[in-house]
Amino acid sequence: MLRINELKLPLNHTEQDLTAAIIEKLAIKPSELQSFSVFKRSYDARKKANILLIYQLDVVLSASLEKSLLQSNKALRPSPDTRYQLVAQADANFPKPNQQRPIVIGFGPCGILAALVLAQMGLKPIVLERGQDVRQRTKDTWGLWRDRKLNSESNVQYGEGGAGTFSDGKLYSQVKDKRFLGRKVLTEFVKAGAPEEIMFVSKPHIGTFKLVKMVEAMRAEITRLGGEIRFNQKVETLHRETNTEGKGEHEGKITGLTLSSGETLASRHIVLAIGHSARDTFEMLLQQGVYIEAKPFSIGFRIEHPQSVIDDARFGDFAGNAILGAADYKLVHHCESGRSVYSFCMCPGGTVVAATSEEGCVVTNGMSQYSRNERNANAAIVVGIEPEKDYPEHVLAGIDLQRKLEKLAYKLGGEDYSAPAQLVGDFLKNQASSELASVKPSYQPGISLGDLSLALPAFAIAAIREAIPAFNKKIKGFAMNDAILTGVETRTSSPICIKRGKDFQNINTKGLYPAGEGAGYAGGILSAGIDGIKVAEALALDLLQVDVTTSDSTS
Repeated sequence: MLRINELKLPLNHTEQDLTAAIIEKLAIKPSELQSFSVFKRSYDARKKANILLIYQLDVVLSASLEKSLLQSNKALRPSPDTRYQLVAQADANFPKPNQQRPIVIGFGPCGILAALVLAQMGLKPIVLERGQDVRQRTKDTWGLWRDRKLNSESNVQYGEGGAGTFSDGKLYSQVKDKRFLGRKVLTEFVKAGAPEEIMFVSKPHIGTFKLVKMVEAMRAEITRLGGEIRFNQKVETLHRETNTEGKGEHEGKITGLTLSSGETLASRHIVLAIGHSARDTFEMLLQQGVYIEAKPFSIGFRIEHPQSVIDDARFGDFAGNAILGAADYKLVHHCESGRSVYSFCMCPGGTVVAATSEEGCVVTNGMSQYSRNERNANAAIVVGIEPEKDYPEHVLAGIDLQRKLEKLAYKLGGEDYSAPAQLVGDFLKNQASSELASVKPSYQPGISLGDLSLALPAFAIAAIREAIPAFNKKIKGFAMNDAILTGVETRTSSPICIKRGKDFQNINTKGLYPAGEGAGYAGGILSAGIDGIKVAEALALDLLQVDVTTSDSTS
């Protein structure tokens, strides 16, 4: 096949128009085009009066014609092979007496893909998830949203599917992906019931309801391949011994773990895919001597506008077009203070949700269903902060700051899991809000209007107040008086990094494979899934003693 890049057509083009454009692009006869498929479809909406669709296509011609075109047209390339190949395969009788089964801690996107790939390689992983299966977890999460009852071990953050289950289900990232591992993730999602369009649209998403069924199907496949998945299994202690072998840079090594039930499991290969909110686990790891560093993250609020305002600002007369769907945005502003403010986790046609995992705290996040047809658009508007100047006290000081802000939000909201909120117009004027206007907040269990300048450090408030009018120049209506800010957004990413080396193992603990968002190596469903695959590959090569010099698995 040949790959055609950057083929542009009007938004309302027909299938025949696309076929004709391919024929014209290649300067071939209609009869010479055997078939084609869409590898990627995106859009260019910079000119609202002339929105264009942009295609990457794989075209099938006769072998002789393809060879001729490749020689005569230097812009053409053969279509790359995007099929995934396992890097290793265990014997059918794994584990042998001298082998131990690998353990995966956490069953979010990273843990799911790590476990799936390990299972596909015949390594029969044991998966430990502190939360509940996705069905029970959904009921527990609604218990907070509807009844203000928090289950601190089964909620938006903890449980099968991870935090991404209650989100927009975005499936795109900026990770460099030369081996098309992202396509492996998407392929497995489609096998599990995700819409096939996620394979080619530029900004694919799934939505919570579809994610629930998809996660269950992937769990069933891991089990079918010999994996074992245990819910309500919190890891209390990792067993880490001083390394006496004198090999490599690791001063310690993993030998197993103990669960909250008291059960001990032995394993020299453990994937740590715990997510960005497993604060008690971070503390345990540090106490056990695992090397951890503080890292930057961001704090701010959720902002809500009518989705129609965003659609009109982005698409003009094409607002409501079925191909374009509900409009999104991505914004950044560099403040005079040197701080940066940006939009994060934008959810078109979605809702703001309660996302705490700890008693007496309020945390917000965003969620959309596949249809994205709720009345409001929402996004986090957050300020970047750094350990060196904002929380320099110790490695876990970022967690202390998160907790402080979340407890303050709980107090400002009325201490019943309502979230503090304010109209954008009042926020910019530095005056408290006392009543809603045209924009109705979607946050459940409810909001308490007031003064959000009390909810974040003064530098963050000043930065957001500077950024919102600047964003209004890019998205008309962004600074509308009636828009709603809801606080607080503190869990944009992990506040720590569990450092690993080129072998994907923690730099001072052999056999421990930190992975995904919680370890500081991903940001979103797709990048977490990709990281899970990379870690699974590295683990398999080490466990099965495959010569890594013969494999490109860890690139």
